Amino acid sequence: MAAALSGHASGIAAPTSGSTGEPREVLVGRNALIASATATLDRLGGPGHWLLALPPDRIAGAMVIARAHLGGGELIHHDRPRFTPSGFAEATDRLPAGRRYVSLVPTQVWRLLADPRGADALASFDAVLVGGAPPGMDLPPRVIETYGMTETSGGCVYDGRPLEGTSVRINDEGRIMLAGPMLADGYADGDDSAFVHARGERWLRTGDLGTLDAGVLAVMGRSDDVILSGGVNVHPLPVEHALRAHDGIADAAVVGVPDTQWGERVVAVVALTHGAAVTLDDLRGSLPLDRAQLPGLLAVVDSVPRTAAGKIDRYAARAIAARIIAEEAP
Repeated sequence: MAAALSGHASGIAAPTSGSTGEPREVLVGRNALIASATATLDRLGGPGHWLLALPPDRIAGAMVIARAHLGGGELIHHDRPRFTPSGFAEATDRLPAGRRYVSLVPTQVWRLLADPRGADALASFDAVLVGGAPPGMDLPPRVIETYGMTETSGGCVYDGRPLEGTSVRINDEGRIMLAGPMLADGYADGDDSAFVHARGERWLRTGDLGTLDAGVLAVMGRSDDVILSGGVNVHPLPVEHALRAHDGIADAAVVGVPDTQWGERVVAVVALTHGAAVTLDDLRGSLPLDRAQLPGLLAVVDSVPRTAAGKIDRYAARAIAARIIAEEAP
């Protein structure tokens, strides 16, 4: 990263999250890194000191380094091998006085909020960028939900509103399209079919579905995660949000598995809050969802499977659901 920002390298190679398959190396140019970091600092109100609590070889961590470097702020590392609230608090204490920023994934935020010392440390930041997946929870002040990916040099839409220079539109398939100076050069494997030219601009055709209302983007989830149950398209995200709002549920993933009657069966893979007891009948009778969205199967796990970037690992969640269905079979 330092070589790229100083002009001694043309950019960096960063892996995708791997949440939709094998990770791919993305070639992110120097100009894209600078454009993304500059736009973030402008949105946040200026430079500050940054705490690095994410892997630096992933785009989210790399952009923390870039923002600190370009803004002239201090960069403090959370240098413990495992992320813990106490380690986060100790690293926070090493930050100089002044504006403080940090970028986290949802799992880290949940852990911090559940620990008094971690919650106090989190509250000391002027801005907390949360990416990787929608947190699905009531967020404290100064927490900003970001949307973006490795191909866009990290987050390029903050709380639904594009950063300066970022263009967003929804194509005829309902997919989110992104354009701007933060776009990566392409993929190391040479297959750049996700990047298209239209309206005089180069766009990234994402795999995500979304809507635009008065310029505010709402992400509905990945197009290949949509569950077709009984002829109705069920988007997992609204169902997951409803599940996480339930008092007895700490985290949730919603996936579809093949079903001879319905085409696909909606399965809720959930981790419960301590001491809670939740049944499928309870959820189906209490969740504020349409009938087609209601889970047809409940799988209770110790923790919802997630990738290193904090995104739901839907491959693992589907495997859990398939195993339970197999155990149910006569």
